[in-house]
Amino acid sequence: MYLNKKVVIVMPAYNASKTVGQTYEEIPFDIVDEVILVDDASKDDTSEVAKSLGINYIIKHEKNKGYGGNQKTCYNKALEIGADIVVMLHPDYQYTPKLITAIVSIIGQGLYPVVFASRILGKGALKGGMPMYKYIANRFLTLFQNILMGQKLSEYHTGYRAYSKEVLEKIHYAKNSDDFVFDNQMIAQIFFHDFEIGEVTCPTKYFDEASSINFSRSVKYGMGVLGVSCRYFFAKSGIWSWEILK
Repeated sequence: MYLNKKVVIVMPAYNASKTVGQTYEEIPFDIVDEVILVDDASKDDTSEVAKSLGINYIIKHEKNKGYGGNQKTCYNKALEIGADIVVMLHPDYQYTPKLITAIVSIIGQGLYPVVFASRILGKGALKGGMPMYKYIANRFLTLFQNILMGQKLSEYHTGYRAYSKEVLEKIHYAKNSDDFVFDNQMIAQIFFHDFEIGEVTCPTKYFDEASSINFSRSVKYGMGVLGVSCRYFFAKSGIWSWEILK
């Protein structure tokens, strides 16, 4: 608990058997109450390793539902067990669990209802090994999104995020894509409902076991992000409606 708020970590997992143990061991259990791991039909023994670690809740999809579909299961279960603060932590050890205490405190103290751990604040991205083409694409997409969405986030593409219960109950994340663009659709929903997002600096690591999408999927993701930003702009301007924002 943190200030009498139940803290739940959700871990959307796919082929994470080599890294989930190291990630789990660094979680600050002095404030974390429960951990949920959703195995999206991994081809390795991710679920078995998770069981050996003593993870509280393990859900295994029989068929791969995609990154967004995995998160839907994560958040549904977190709300079901009474979470007040939900932190999404990738089990690939790309993001350090040591930031959880800082992230949770920001939401728990009522400063922001959503917190992103940014790889761009400071020099964490390139220092941690982010490929240059991904860094350039990140900077371009973030600039474009900030302009269309009227915001000043340092990046829209981090996978390390935390939400208050109120945010997850308000937005309709179940309507979002099951693919990687899910994350950006959530941002659109958050801003559309006038919630604010706080950011903290986050070091990151790129290595063979860390999850990452290939170039072709990155292009598809980038096009999807541009589409989300445009649709948000038109919806916010009252020009077109968008079902996921209702």
